[in-house]
Amino acid sequence: MRLIKVGAYLSGLAGLALLMGAGTATATTGSGCYQVVNVAYGDVLNVRARPSASAAIVTRLPAQGGPIISGGSSTANAAARCIPAHRPLPSRWCPVSIYDGDASYSGWVKRRFLTPSDCP
Repeated sequence: MRLIKVGAYLSGLAGLALLMGAGTATATTGSGCYQVVNVAYGDVLNVRARPSASAAIVTRLPAQGGPIISGGSSTANAAARCIPAHRPLPSRWCPVSIYDGDASYSGWVKRRFLTPSDCP
């Protein structure tokens, strides 16, 4: 798991909000974040540019990586943005934003690889 100092993390979120527009990454503490799950140790979760397994890879997250900032202010709101809505939640693609201390990324991952987690 990537450990990030809270001050640097919050500064990064402010920069991320400026880059992505207001309201995109609103969670800074409490609910609204995710951790990577269901990825084998030593493997990675590919974050895609579009909601498709054939889309370009934006970044890769290690097993148990995080925190991943959801697209809404809570994981419930973020789950509502996962598509397509007619599929079971684990099969949907969810928009995510990631700040790893050095850079920020936005992309899509399958919901089955995410578990709700408190934001630092």
